[in-house]
Amino acid sequence: MASEVYGSTTSPNPKASWFIGPSEVLLKARFGVKILEVLLSFVAFILEEVVNSCVRCSALYFFEFVSCTAFLFTLLLLVLLSTRLHTRVGITCWPSLDFVYTAVIGVVFSIASIVFASDNSNTMMERSAVVFGFLASALFFVDVGLFVKDHGFPFRRDGKSQSSNGVPAAAAGGAVPANSAEEEKLTQPANGQPE
Repeated sequence: MASEVYGSTTSPNPKASWFIGPSEVLLKARFGVKILEVLLSFVAFILEEVVNSCVRCSALYFFEFVSCTAFLFTLLLLVLLSTRLHTRVGITCWPSLDFVYTAVIGVVFSIASIVFASDNSNTMMERSAVVFGFLASALFFVDVGLFVKDHGFPFRRDGKSQSSNGVPAAAAGGAVPANSAEEEKLTQPANGQPE
């Protein structure tokens, strides 16, 4: 009986999908770049793991740590930003977090690749790992460039506060301009006559 009453008026919600990529936080081009970052970081990590022996292993271990970290955390960030999970986590500054994470991993991955390239046994696996490390590093920098192109620099100090996840700048902690309409309404006397 209930299906007869409500059946014709209800429709499925098209936004109920768990996958929302691309979204306002992660646009289509950056979504593709993040997938490539994950894949190249993973290949660099696997190639480094296949290395049988090393004379001085500190560069190898540093590259291993950075490539594994880049793979796992970029995969986590990709899953969070391309699904609705990022709305359920208590973080409201996803653009800033994404920018800082991507820039830091790009720099650290570049350093690890340079160190590993300069201090290895020159085997085919080590050279291949270094190449994939540099490719992944370059993609992290491309990702930062695309972010700045699409969203601007997240920490601007020019007086214009950007909104954060759809929250107005004033509610997100930004200052309200002195000449705003809200302030003008608040400064008028109670009888409506100008002072």
